[in-house]
Amino acid sequence: MSRRPCVTVPAFHGAAAVLGGAALGWTGWHGVEDPGIALAFGVLIAVGEFARWGSVRDREVRPAGPGGPPPALEGPPGREPSPLGAAAALGYALLGGSAGRPTTHGVLQVVAVVLAGVLAGSVPNIARGCGRVLDHVVRRVLTVAFAAVCFQPLYATGVLTGLVGKGPYYALYLLLLLLLTALCDAVLAALMLRARTGYPFGPLLRDELRALAGIRSAVCATGAVMSLGVAVAGLWAVPLFSVPLLLTQLSFRRYEAVRTTYRQTIASLSRATEIAGYTPRGHARRVASLSTAVGRELGLSGPELTVLEYAALMHDIGQLSLVDPVPEGATALLSVAEQRRIASLGGAVVRQTGVPAAVAVVVECQADPYRDQPLPARIVRTVNAYDDLTGDSAGDALTALERLRLRTAHDYQPEVVESLARVLARGEHGPPAPGRA
Repeated sequence: MSRRPCVTVPAFHGAAAVLGGAALGWTGWHGVEDPGIALAFGVLIAVGEFARWGSVRDREVRPAGPGGPPPALEGPPGREPSPLGAAAALGYALLGGSAGRPTTHGVLQVVAVVLAGVLAGSVPNIARGCGRVLDHVVRRVLTVAFAAVCFQPLYATGVLTGLVGKGPYYALYLLLLLLLTALCDAVLAALMLRARTGYPFGPLLRDELRALAGIRSAVCATGAVMSLGVAVAGLWAVPLFSVPLLLTQLSFRRYEAVRTTYRQTIASLSRATEIAGYTPRGHARRVASLSTAVGRELGLSGPELTVLEYAALMHDIGQLSLVDPVPEGATALLSVAEQRRIASLGGAVVRQTGVPAAVAVVVECQADPYRDQPLPARIVRTVNAYDDLTGDSAGDALTALERLRLRTAHDYQPEVVESLARVLARGEHGPPAPGRA
């Protein structure tokens, strides 16, 4: 049986819809407190959303197109797609004063302004086809609501000032609250992705938590400094403290462009065997797609998945040394000695590409007994054999899985084979494959 998440994505969407509707209704009925401040932060949130990582879609599981790269979670795991918008939203949620006078907006107005800003800034991204915009809006609304609930009532009633005063302990409270908010957002993001994909929650959460030491720390720090600066200097502090994060966002955009180009180069190199007629069209892409899914099913995350994906893309590169192509590129049907020769040659080629050495190790040990292989190599070997046995149509998936199960004593790890069966049974990568999933 495939594992099903206990919380579904519509549950998160429903909670955010109820909260957002109540916030908009309450704000519309009672009017906007401090409209100038609300407008300034709303515009900054919208600008931040508009200037989000336009070249890379939100993290989403997408189907592979013909001849395209394998499906993957796009973008670095856990990365905030709109850091400027996130910092502005958090700054407004934690805003207690402006130019020395207290502000009077509450939790519901915070949610309403953030929701309006995110929706306004997301319109161009929706028109460009950026994926999972709704999930992004839901995360922003729920996390900002958490921060506002933990701050606004305490500040408005004077409890917070009475406990920590206006000195360094007040700033420390803001930083601690932002850390809790970041943790809440990481858990929420992992839960939503778990609900959509069925992948294990632990590795997904680890991916999200890794980002806390990166761009999310800059987002939290900017949000805290922005709220403190506005409390002292007024709205002039908003653009002043936004510039560093905007420059950081532009730098990360360039870095991501380099990463994308590098991945596309690896994908193009993997197609050399297809162009030369050594492997069927789309074989490397299918193996990489399924291997990544199986890797997540088995708990791999972060750099481990990158190594797995690159090794899966280039696992057949050694076939270019053959004088005559293997029929249908099915190396799983060759003798062990020939498989090892191809794997060794493939590893030598991979070492020349500049990818991490771990990728070459995975390629080199493809023909070894699975007990002597690292987990990524076991996954690539199993998925490669499955694709060799089924081809493009996957019409005989059950027979292929049974053949793999019969060879689990030496060639294929049983846990990997069963994880492959579960992924296929969910139907995420082509027609569902029946089996003992």
